[in-house]
Amino acid sequence: LVRDELASTGPDAVQLKEIVNQGKLVSDEIIINLLSKRLKKGEEKGESGFILDGFPRTVNQAEILDGVTDIDMVVNLKLREDIIVQKCLGRRICGQCGKNFNLACIDVKAENGLPPIYMSPLLPPNNCMSKLLTRDDDTEEVVRNRLRIYNEMSQPVEDFYQKQGKVLEFDLPGGIPESWPKLLDVLNLEDQQEMKLAAA
Repeated sequence: LVRDELASTGPDAVQLKEIVNQGKLVSDEIIINLLSKRLKKGEEKGESGFILDGFPRTVNQAEILDGVTDIDMVVNLKLREDIIVQKCLGRRICGQCGKNFNLACIDVKAENGLPPIYMSPLLPPNNCMSKLLTRDDDTEEVVRNRLRIYNEMSQPVEDFYQKQGKVLEFDLPGGIPESWPKLLDVLNLEDQQEMKLAAA
């Protein structure tokens, strides 16, 4: 939403550009304002719902969001930290086309009561292979620090929605091919997925 607004000529774009150019965080109020406008547009177009990814990140954002719209469910996607670290360290960006890839192949056997997890790599085409770059912040120390900060920030948000009885905990069994059908099943949406596949 912020990127879309920055690319526009709307009245908020100038203020946003100043904030972003100064390296500051966009305030909760601006984010909620952008989100409210987007939800209103969607409603006018006949959209029957929405999914927010990675938002809200703070209890303050969650409280403001509750005043703007009704949240039916919060899906908490869970994955072991050691696997998250491996995946983050496998991330690569093509220096030419800018696309993201991942060289890590996760194949963890079941042990100590933990389920097996398989995540295939997302390999680049041959023409990108020699142009792959690693992000400067994709080091184990930085990744673990980001996870620590995320956990500190997300736990109060999880508690906020737990108290409302809206959290669905979902342990990821692997990558998208392994996880998506199981998540749809848990959400009782498998029939909709079959219809979409049939239409495709």
